[in-house]
Parts: sequence; structure tokens; C-alpha cells
Amino acid sequence: MNKLILGRYFPGDSLIHQVDPRAKLIAGIAFIFISFMAKNGQGLILLWLFTFLVMSVTKIGFRAFFRGVRPLIWLILFTLFLQILFTAGGTIYFTWGPFKISEFGLINALFIFSRFVTIIFVTTAVTLTTKPMELTDGLNFLMRPLRFLHVPVDELSVMLSIALRFIPNLLDETQRIMDAQKARGAVFGEGSLFHQMKALVPIFLPLFSGSLNRGEELANVMDVRGYRSELPRSSFRQLNWGVKETICMLIMVLLIAAFAILDLVS
Repeated sequence: MNKLILGRYFPGDSLIHQVDPRAKLIAGIAFIFISFMAKNGQGLILLWLFTFLVMSVTKIGFRAFFRGVRPLIWLILFTLFLQILFTAGGTIYFTWGPFKISEFGLINALFIFSRFVTIIFVTTAVTLTTKPMELTDGLNFLMRPLRFLHVPVDELSVMLSIALRFIPNLLDETQRIMDAQKARGAVFGEGSLFHQMKALVPIFLPLFSGSLNRGEELANVMDVRGYRSELPRSSFRQLNWGVKETICMLIMVLLIAAFAILDLVS
């Protein structure tokens, strides 16, 4: 559990660390759509080159990014497995009943794998280089138009900031409980599926109880300090949009144009 990087921030002074969280969020969302524009080999190469460029600029070791992929590796492999077996077209390499391994299936699996992994890498770069509170401030600003639809944007941003703040603590507490259970002779990850699930019960019960107590304490502290959800909120942290943020948006526009050109010439 202590190897997971969900909700964690890596301090640094890279260019991406200095970019306004609003620009990073917009760029991350834009990249998700851009990844689906890669429909040929040239687009796939450009997608990976841009991803590795972003990872390098963060000045964070590549190992941290691969740790971000690890929790989703089984979902990715399962998706690839289905894509390979149930997509027919082109040269058929293997057939067994309804299952076929074909040229189109392998190509589609390669594109799906690339989209999955590059999206995880880029979004991980956003979360690793942005403080949780700055991330929620950026989301709060971008969600402001939803107020006209009577969406409780401020309450959602508070909930998100609390969740992001306590995810690392929750993971660390889970690791401490697992270490304590191992010291008492508990074994995890061995035996049948039923025994593995049964072994997790001594972890979930104290973890759930501790989370409830922490939530109650946090609610009392917020109440004592005068937090009221119905009142308008101000922010101590100020977001500044400058030259770096404009350049970031320009790069995303150029990237979209490059993928569009590659799609037209293919």
C-alpha cells in the first residue's frame, strides 16, 4: 500500500510544477481526447513522444509513473485480452471456436494499450506536480459555470479536497494495520480466493472504524471553526494565469492540429 501514489504530491521546481493548476487540468482533459485521435502509426509515435516529454519535464523518476499504472494493470490486461480474442479482421493467426487472434485485433489492442497507459502517465504527472489544495482550487474555478445550474460547486470542492487530503493517510494506515497483522502471524495473498478475502477482514474493520472516528473529529473541527456550507466562500490561495499557462494551452492546440494533419494524410 505504501507504494501507491494516488493522492500524493512530489515537491519540485520543474516547469510543470510551476504551471497554474487550471492549465494543467485543462491540458490533462484535452490530452484524454487527443489520445483517441491517434489512429495510425505516426500518431501513436507522437502520442508516446509527447507523454515521455511530459514525464521528463516533471523531473520525477519514471518509476513513480509505473507505480501509478500498477493498480490498473489487471484492468488493462483484461481489456486487451477481450480486444485480441473478439476482434476479427485482416490476417487470422489463430482460431479456436468463437475466439480469433487476428491482425486487426492485435493492432487495436496496441492502440488501446497505448491510450490507457499514456493517459495514466499524463494524469499522474498532473497529480504528482500539483498540491491537492491547488488541484481542488483549480477544479472549483473550472466548475463555476455549473452554479447557474444550481450545482453545489463549493461543497463538491470541499469534499474533493478532504478526500485528496486523507487518501495518503488512509493508505499509510492500511499499511500499518497490515504490518501489525503480519507480526501476529497473518498471511495475505495466499490460499484460495475465499481465504484471501477472509484474511482482509481484520484490516477493513479497524480501518473503517478509524475512518469514521477521523471523519467525526473533522466535522467537529469544521463546525467549531465556523464552517457553513450555505455561505459564500473566499480563497486564501490566489491562482495566477501567466505566460507559462498560455504556452501550455498553445502546445495542446498545436498537438491537436498535428494529430488532425496526420489523420488527413494517412
